[in-house]
Amino acid sequence: MIAAYAGNVALGYLLGSIPFGLVVGYLWLGRDIRRSGSGKTGTTNVLRTAGKLAAALVLLGDAAKGVVPALVGRFAFGDDGIAAAGAAAGIVGHVWPVFAGFRGGRGVAVTFGGVLGLAPLFALAFLALAALVVVATRYVSLMSVVGTLVGGAVLVAAAAAGWQPAAYAFYGAFAVLVVEYMHIPNIRRLLAGTEPRIGKGGDRPATG
Repeated sequence: MIAAYAGNVALGYLLGSIPFGLVVGYLWLGRDIRRSGSGKTGTTNVLRTAGKLAAALVLLGDAAKGVVPALVGRFAFGDDGIAAAGAAAGIVGHVWPVFAGFRGGRGVAVTFGGVLGLAPLFALAFLALAALVVVATRYVSLMSVVGTLVGGAVLVAAAAAGWQPAAYAFYGAFAVLVVEYMHIPNIRRLLAGTEPRIGKGGDRPATG
């Protein structure tokens, strides 16, 4: 069992470390995308700097970092704990990628992918909430902060009520801690009224 946990955690971390945003940035712009916008490799920065198609490709790739280890844990190993641990490792790999100098994204797409692999219906609810926040405010960062917090809390509550495996509560809590921590600069800018909305901020020098 320990070997299974270790194997799926390693798989999740290595998949998470694949810098899709960095690769797409070089293909679209011919440079390191971390030099612009937020300085991250995630979907939002790619959208601001390289456009919708590039961002869509990165979103799919990053979401797969959570989906794959979750599904491997559930169906190859038949264990919810292994699935949750692998999906959590995908978040770590994405945020601190070994293949990109430990400078990655903020983990939102990977978190969503993990929920999609673990509990698909909860992922659909998360997607609906995210769309509502973005349409209403045009702040992707606010969607990330609110959506992850609410989604994680619901997942923990569902596990506590016995509707989802207890291991999923670990995943939800872990994802919230990492994603909210990575969004501290965004939260400060939101409070100060200086956070760029969708379509803004891609040309400015990279900031936190």
